[in-house]
Amino acid sequence: MSIRRSELAVGDHVFRLNETGDPGNETVLFLHGSGPGATGLSNWEQIIGDLGDTFHCVAPDMIGFGDSSHPLDPPQGMGPFNELRAEALLGLLDALDLDRVHLVGNSMGGQLALLMVLAAPDRIGKVMLMGSGGAPTSTVSPGLQHLREFYAEPSETSLRDLLSEFVYEPALLAGRIDAVAADRMAYVERADVARSHRASFNPTGARRIFTPDELAGIDHDVLVIHGRDDRIIPLEASHYFAKHLPNANLYVIGRCGHWTQIEHPQKFETLLTRFIAGIV
Repeated sequence: MSIRRSELAVGDHVFRLNETGDPGNETVLFLHGSGPGATGLSNWEQIIGDLGDTFHCVAPDMIGFGDSSHPLDPPQGMGPFNELRAEALLGLLDALDLDRVHLVGNSMGGQLALLMVLAAPDRIGKVMLMGSGGAPTSTVSPGLQHLREFYAEPSETSLRDLLSEFVYEPALLAGRIDAVAADRMAYVERADVARSHRASFNPTGARRIFTPDELAGIDHDVLVIHGRDDRIIPLEASHYFAKHLPNANLYVIGRCGHWTQIEHPQKFETLLTRFIAGIV
């Protein structure tokens, strides 16, 4: 299904939107992860194209990414910046006249999904977390460290190497990785994108860890998905969410890294469709 692209002003921000499907169907809001040059389309292009016959799919560029707004004086640290992003996303729901949506959050997008649920639980239906950040994991993986420090020596080679760490078998996805890297470099080289990245990963800024008490208060149905071989966010993060979210189930995919939706798209689409239908 063809993807509709548009821009929409929401308060002080402008969102780049990627949409498929009939707005009269149930809406799924797809929240992409972080990383240099990340966009809604680079994370979700195949998925929203495939699922547009079933759902109204909306995959925006987050604030501070891609062709959405980049604040001139952004909050410093992933925690404060994500609070701004989550608030803007709730404003986006109002601007799109969406009373209630399902959320799919990948990596940083998982943190945004949880922030939205905590702030406006009645606006959210079901939640899928994929390799989500926001857990008190004990170590920072080399892949995540590479992502955080990318702008120390930005280059297309470094970006391809980073994206190879996102997947379990880079050789099988070499063409896809090259294409994504080439697409993202156009954003990486922009000053506003670099500014937002540095602000998000400012080491002096606060992290946002979701406490057991916060998670215990979320009564939404949650499907927690993680690649068994994830080299960016460790599997222990999803064990933490599955343990403390009262209505969560955990699904671990073997031979899979951090990009579940790209490495195993058919499995991902089946899981999401059946989850929203109440079958899994």
